Amino acid sequence: MALNGPIVVVGTGGLSWSDVSAQATPALWSLLRDGATAALSVRSVHANTCPVDGWLTLSAGEQAGDAGPGRGSGAKPPCRSLPEHLTTPPAGMTAGKVPHWDEYLAAAAATRFSASPGLLGDQVAAHGSCIQAVGPGAALGAARSNGIVDRYQPYDAPTLAAALASCPAALVDVGAVRDPADVDPRDESTPTTSRPQQVVAVDARVATVLKAAPQGSDVLLASLADGGATERLRLVAATGPNFGAGTLESSSTRQPGLVQLKDLTPTVLQHLGLPLPPRLGGSPLRFVPQGAPAGSSGQAVNERLRALLDYGQASHEVHALVEPFFYGWTLLQLALYLFAAVLWRRGWGTSTQRRRLLGVTRRVAVVASTVPASTFLANLLPWWRFPAPLVGVVAAVAVFATAISMLALLGPWRRRLFGPLVVVCIATTAVLAADVMTGSRLQLSSLMGEQPVVGGRYFGLGNVSFALFATATLLLCIAAGSHLVSLGRPRTAAAAVAAIGMVAVIIDISPSWGSDLGGPPALLPGVILLVLTILQVRLTWRRLLAIGGGIGALLVLLGLLDWRRPVESRSHLGRFVQTAIDGGAWDIVVRKLEQNIALLFGTPLLLLVPVGLVLLGAILARPTSRAASPLRRAFGRVQLLRPGLIAILVMWALGFALNDSGAAIPAVGGTLALPLVLAVALRTLEDETVAEPATTSALPLPR
Repeated sequence: MALNGPIVVVGTGGLSWSDVSAQATPALWSLLRDGATAALSVRSVHANTCPVDGWLTLSAGEQAGDAGPGRGSGAKPPCRSLPEHLTTPPAGMTAGKVPHWDEYLAAAAATRFSASPGLLGDQVAAHGSCIQAVGPGAALGAARSNGIVDRYQPYDAPTLAAALASCPAALVDVGAVRDPADVDPRDESTPTTSRPQQVVAVDARVATVLKAAPQGSDVLLASLADGGATERLRLVAATGPNFGAGTLESSSTRQPGLVQLKDLTPTVLQHLGLPLPPRLGGSPLRFVPQGAPAGSSGQAVNERLRALLDYGQASHEVHALVEPFFYGWTLLQLALYLFAAVLWRRGWGTSTQRRRLLGVTRRVAVVASTVPASTFLANLLPWWRFPAPLVGVVAAVAVFATAISMLALLGPWRRRLFGPLVVVCIATTAVLAADVMTGSRLQLSSLMGEQPVVGGRYFGLGNVSFALFATATLLLCIAAGSHLVSLGRPRTAAAAVAAIGMVAVIIDISPSWGSDLGGPPALLPGVILLVLTILQVRLTWRRLLAIGGGIGALLVLLGLLDWRRPVESRSHLGRFVQTAIDGGAWDIVVRKLEQNIALLFGTPLLLLVPVGLVLLGAILARPTSRAASPLRRAFGRVQLLRPGLIAILVMWALGFALNDSGAAIPAVGGTLALPLVLAVALRTLEDETVAEPATTSALPLPR
């Protein structure tokens, strides 16, 4: 690849697009007006990213960070200051070594993210080029793997132009903005000036760099760190011959105008015409010109700024709402199940009164099952712009939950046993499938979707969305299979279940859609188990091994096919294959296990998950036991209900074991399955309170 000219990377921290205005920050505003822009996720190995973490991540091309006093993964520890001076250089070196470098290397090795601080510097030096570092943060970014910085000088405006012209690539640290109200008092970098004053000072330095940049060079400005303990999306912008007014995109996020910190390293290497090491976690940034109206017009600038502000505001607001939402929703569902358990006492009132009470509770259960899909549809409305975002998101969810509930409970299928269940499950799978096929915009910054500030996933089916998608798929399989079995067509039932399951697996595993590595090994066994049950095929150890081997072979094949694509185009499947080739597969396995354990024991309600799985397994294993009495009538009426629930339980247990944050899979899947199964059981009881059986012509079931 031919060189694209010099590149200057300007690094700061704590800046978001909400800080940018034409009056207060003219230099930053000029980049918004004339350059390519995006919101930047800066998540490092810690919950919040300090300036040291951001510069080390730029150096490594993968999540890296400091592990100084008080710092630990997942915590919000104090930040250490960037090193102001390099140590004495070895003989023959013109600059020096970054202080604490060995500590940074040890911290990277301990995180199991396969980060290699110094990768950027090594790659540039190995191909006979150089990086000029200006300022303490830039020294971390430009250092080689031994901590040596070949070319370094402190930030000095009069000599800046000469320094930037000395190498094809330059890194410039213009200082970070640290919010005094949000910074840990223990921080070594606690600011002495107000936030607005710091923003103005950074803008002035950015203006100086833009003026001093060599003729024909591209300038990439990035806010590499948070401004304190609060995580937010930050800003990135690029200007120069290879950029114009428009947006920046990356295949690592697949979201227009949203990129991640790990994308900057491959961007610099590609700009210099250097090969990209396969272990890089990000992808080069792409420039997408603004369409009509003209990119630099006032209307176009305002549109881009509005989109960037929406990214930042939605991600920030939802991050604070997720935990109270899950706690509140879980407690409400537990109350519903407790009330339903009391209803099983048949001595209350007359037959008509009991039937009416059962009907009301059943409808409440159906309404509850519509909430998960509605949390994604809520992002069709800009709830984050509401003065009270919590009220806004609750109202948005309520709007769509009402619409789906009305469809499920008021249509001609409402009197059929599985009618409402089928409607809710079709709605859930359709929403999630359509979303991943069209860019995953509904999942991004939703209550049960992906959070950009966390930086785990930006597209495809994550653990939470997979739990809902797979659970809805298996419930649909139960309904369709039951209908066909009741007609005396078991082979057709098995084929229908297999078809529904395979379509779901294809959507889940496709690199272009779900891009999910841990989901198919959990979903496929559930589908296969249900098919074998319908065909009355006995499950032996030999068949279990064959099923496991076949699923493993399918995953390997799809992973290899994805791996053969260009590095920047690979999904999670291809990147895992490359990591395995590099010998880092075990680190991923251990990291996922550690994350699962940390989530399980760090969230009190999730400790109920293994208890619930064991309890559900015991009920399904002994359907004649007292604990299974609430479902016994439904089991007797619907032949596939018990084996279908066993298939769901298998999927939940495997998803729990195979995925990082896997504890969320049974917990979230239960918010859909449990109210729908409860509705079926209550419907069975309702039908027993009248002389004639309930009509089931739409979806006839075994009698």
